[in-house]
Amino acid sequence: MRKKSKKNNNINQTSFYFEDFIETNKKNKIFKKSNNFQDRIYLLFFFFFSLILIFSIKITHIALNKKDTFSLEKQNTQFSLLRRDIVDRNGILISRNINTYHAAVDPKLIRDKKNFLIKLRVNFPELPINEIKKNLKKNKYFRIKKRIDEVEKDRLWALGEKAIKFEPFQARMYTHGNLFSHVIGQVDYDNYGISGVEKYFDKELKDKNLKNKPLKLTLDSNIQYIINKELNSAIKTFQATGGGALLMNVNTGEILSLVSLPNFNINHRATISDKKYINKISKGVYELGSIFKTFTIALALDHRLVNTNTVIKNIPKKIKCSIHEITDMKDHPKNLTVEEILVRSSNVGSAVLAKKIGEEKYKSFIKKTKLTENPDIELEEVGVPHKLKWNRCKLETISYGHGITTTPLQATALYAAMVNGGRLIVPSLIKNRKIEKKDKIISSSTSQELRGILRKVVNSKIGTASLADQDGYFVGGKTGTAESYGDKKNRINSFISIFPTYKPDYSLFIMLENPQINKNLIYNYRGVKTRAPYNTSGWNSVYVAGKIIEKIGPILAINSKEFTDQYVVEKFN
Repeated sequence: MRKKSKKNNNINQTSFYFEDFIETNKKNKIFKKSNNFQDRIYLLFFFFFSLILIFSIKITHIALNKKDTFSLEKQNTQFSLLRRDIVDRNGILISRNINTYHAAVDPKLIRDKKNFLIKLRVNFPELPINEIKKNLKKNKYFRIKKRIDEVEKDRLWALGEKAIKFEPFQARMYTHGNLFSHVIGQVDYDNYGISGVEKYFDKELKDKNLKNKPLKLTLDSNIQYIINKELNSAIKTFQATGGGALLMNVNTGEILSLVSLPNFNINHRATISDKKYINKISKGVYELGSIFKTFTIALALDHRLVNTNTVIKNIPKKIKCSIHEITDMKDHPKNLTVEEILVRSSNVGSAVLAKKIGEEKYKSFIKKTKLTENPDIELEEVGVPHKLKWNRCKLETISYGHGITTTPLQATALYAAMVNGGRLIVPSLIKNRKIEKKDKIISSSTSQELRGILRKVVNSKIGTASLADQDGYFVGGKTGTAESYGDKKNRINSFISIFPTYKPDYSLFIMLENPQINKNLIYNYRGVKTRAPYNTSGWNSVYVAGKIIEKIGPILAINSKEFTDQYVVEKFN
């Protein structure tokens, strides 16, 4: 019994120790697992804490840094630094820098060059595929098209070719296309001005201190559009090869419109070598014909050699001068007043008056007015009038505008002086420019007398510019018909008008090159329906000026209601 009991005790004891060992191991394992889990939690906590700390530091740095790299406002500011805007007198945008792209190709990234070329040929047939093919063989980075817009960029991107790269850059955009082509000019790919206002004011337009201040011009976009449209229509109507127009304030010299046709789209970069595209107003040099008779009459009056009613008796039908013969296109009475010589536009009568004036006085007048020197304007595209040689008969021919050349810009500026009281002005394209005070070239009384005569050129029965007369605008002016200097086949028909004549504000110059008679055009000539009998400025340039004044008059706020009772109606009507 005892042995058995002992045995049982041993068994129980063994079992006890076995169970205790297992339980202890379990507890140890749980404890170790618990420690590992906590280590992992600490590690993850440290990791996330570190990330939060890094991002917090980065956010704080960005918030406190003044140079906000990701700010759209900052990007726009940087973008606008290269070149200032150009606007018209009313703040309408004419020129601005925009973001655009060059499209390039990295041949190393093309998997199938044959398929790549097929895609380009189908979607962009205008691209030089053969040239692109040659460049692909060279396996070097190259451009396939410069200055692409957003539409073209999206079309190229849609091809799904990662080899096509887009190089962003700033390009100059002209909102009116060809409307201001001869004035605004262009810039090159590096944003340097190469012509027009863009070149003349290149330094000012790139001035960082003026980046938020647009360059304001004197031009009026609405008036420019109207004149451009009417002049284009006239070129078609009279089958002319070109034309030009200039609208100027006679008191300040501000140019509201400058049109030269044909023009071109300045958004398209192309080399233009054809002379027909020159700026005919500032660079073109012409004999302007009978417009010069106004200057002859002004000199005769200002030197008190005659008055407007002085009768020049026994004016011959023609004057023999060296190998030349001066005649009139029409027959005129042999006795004409000084006023009638201008109103009827008599070449012979003007030559007679020139002899009374004398060569020295005429030379002094031309020198003082700088009529044969480079025009003064904020453009580099200016013409150089031919050197004037005072040989035999030069005085007589100059008196009616032959044998002397100038630019339409200079002629219009001098005409402004004829009617603004006699003071020379400097034409300008820049708004709010300080007006330079120039010397007087004729007296105020002579200027007033001229205004009366110029009104009669338009509204009297014997005048040559009846088609320019518009109710309420009191238009005056002088016609000019001449051959182009050095090219007798090139005809220039011009007309300079002023309005309103009782107190002139504006001068409008119109020129047509090589116009033809339009046999189908019916004129309302002094209340009578008729066709043009001659190919003179009175039947084309004057006609165009009348249509333009009718349309721009309301914009310029010139109306017959402004006419006052103090004005001597009889003198101008």
